[in-house]
Amino acid sequence: MSWRDHIAQNPEIMLGKPVIKGTRITVEHILMWFGSGWTEADILDSYPHLTAEGIRAALIFASKSQRFAWRSARRKAACGRKHSTENCHVL
Repeated sequence: MSWRDHIAQNPEIMLGKPVIKGTRITVEHILMWFGSGWTEADILDSYPHLTAEGIRAALIFASKSQRFAWRSARRKAACGRKHSTENCHVL
């Protein structure tokens, strides 16, 4: 399963936040619900138009987004903000 099959971003929907395709449910909502102690079953019971695959895709998307943000921050710190990071090879 690819998260790209289930997650969309459109500036006209929820201010461009990533959402489960065909809904206005954001990845952020999914994370907040899990953080509040909801289970996958709780989410699916409350939002029957969602799928388990869509919920998993949201978690994968969030994980990959966090990894990208961490790498970008690390690269900026190692290469310096004043210099182009284009030729910096820090992972």
